[in-house]
Amino acid sequence: MSDGLSHISATGEAHMVDVSAKDVTSRIAVAEGHVVMKAETLALALSGDAKKGDVLGTARIAGIMAAKRTHDLIPLCHPLAISKVTVDITPDDALPGLRVRALVKVAGQTGVEMEALTAVSVTCLTIYDMLKAVDRFMTIEGVGMVEKTGGKSGSWHRDAS
Repeated sequence: MSDGLSHISATGEAHMVDVSAKDVTSRIAVAEGHVVMKAETLALALSGDAKKGDVLGTARIAGIMAAKRTHDLIPLCHPLAISKVTVDITPDDALPGLRVRALVKVAGQTGVEMEALTAVSVTCLTIYDMLKAVDRFMTIEGVGMVEKTGGKSGSWHRDAS
């Protein structure tokens, strides 16, 4: 390990961490992010009348699929037998836009933070893709971890700021 980075060997090469000696525990990760858009774009997304179809339903499915495929996207992530993924998309007139929150659960030897972050990121990207024809200046913001439970490092929760 180099300077406390578990994916870097003493000689500087990247490698996948060996988790075989870790206990199998229940692990949960929650991430969030949001897409800021014009109020008219938010109304279109909520109406279900976007040209590409059901924005919220499609984005939710994309996020769930992304969580399950994280190991295909992030080179040193372990493939996990995920037991639960939820993706919640909530309108927020104050942004205006859509807030995205993903929860990922596994009984395993490594955490699911990357899977939760990937679910949120791909959900937000899908929202952008489905609405970009009417609002090219949308922004994806605030993607980050909210909480994590299980594993050797224990549980933590980010305080609201």
